[in-house]
Amino acid sequence: MAINRDKPDLWKEDIARSVDMFNDWFMRFAPEAYRSTRTQTAKDVEATLDATKNLTNVGVELLRSKPSVLPSLRMSTCPPLAVDRLIGLAGVSKNLVKSMDKDNRLPPRMPIRKLNIDLEKIAKVIEKMADPDVFVWLERSDNPSEQEFYRAATIVADRLCGSVANPIIRNAQEKRQLDAIDKWLRAHEYEKLPSGKGTKFDALRPGTYSFRLNVPVEQEGTRESINIPVDAVVMPKAAKTTDLPVLIEAKSAGDFTNVNKRRKEEATKMNQLRRTYGDNVRYILFLCGYFDTGYLGFEAAEGIDWVWEHRINDLGELGL
Repeated sequence: MAINRDKPDLWKEDIARSVDMFNDWFMRFAPEAYRSTRTQTAKDVEATLDATKNLTNVGVELLRSKPSVLPSLRMSTCPPLAVDRLIGLAGVSKNLVKSMDKDNRLPPRMPIRKLNIDLEKIAKVIEKMADPDVFVWLERSDNPSEQEFYRAATIVADRLCGSVANPIIRNAQEKRQLDAIDKWLRAHEYEKLPSGKGTKFDALRPGTYSFRLNVPVEQEGTRESINIPVDAVVMPKAAKTTDLPVLIEAKSAGDFTNVNKRRKEEATKMNQLRRTYGDNVRYILFLCGYFDTGYLGFEAAEGIDWVWEHRINDLGELGL
């Protein structure tokens, strides 16, 4: 039985209510989430400044021992450098820069000689392009005052947070959505199980649930399987031995544009799940924010249903 995908006459009203709910949350809580991240980021930048002797010593040894400093260094230049721009300017390995920036590590198989040459090139670009309006002491060739030091760290932290503002907000919203699901399930006397290697999605007892579990699915055209992450996995109390749990994906959006770019992701997951577990698999979206009729119509055509967060009690229609 469908919950919302077969009720297009309700979509526009639900869209308006969902947008209002997201905007209300954003105005009240998003700035706090951003500020807390900014505070931690400023501390990380301060550590980078200390390690580089206030940006006067960006060398191979530092980059090799502390690859995690690269994001702060990229935001210390004028103009700030995107990853691909740094790769182009320095003429270095794409794998090196992306490993340092994303994974905070050096590529384990990169030859030492090549590694040292590329790190030196990166260091020269950073030193040459260091922002003189932020690091005002560089032109004086002396140490910064305490005020200058913290001002520079704050500016770089703002740049870093600005470059990842959407993920910060998205992560905070996802946590809030999972908290809402958690609260609803506990109120309905479900038991939460820890996520991890010991908890398998298809071995949950009736009346239990867990968050962020991997579900193995078959790849099309091969016998190999891959894991797809699912935000919430719930086994209904009345489930039979052969029943699969309900799979819930928390989705939020702060504008209408991005959701229509991402809507195929859910369809791909649903096709993988059906191919592996059959047509009875239940994969549900938990929506809050800017999801327009184009998005909803696409998901409905793929056989994907959803529950709006502002009508969270619709979870009960899943037999929970």
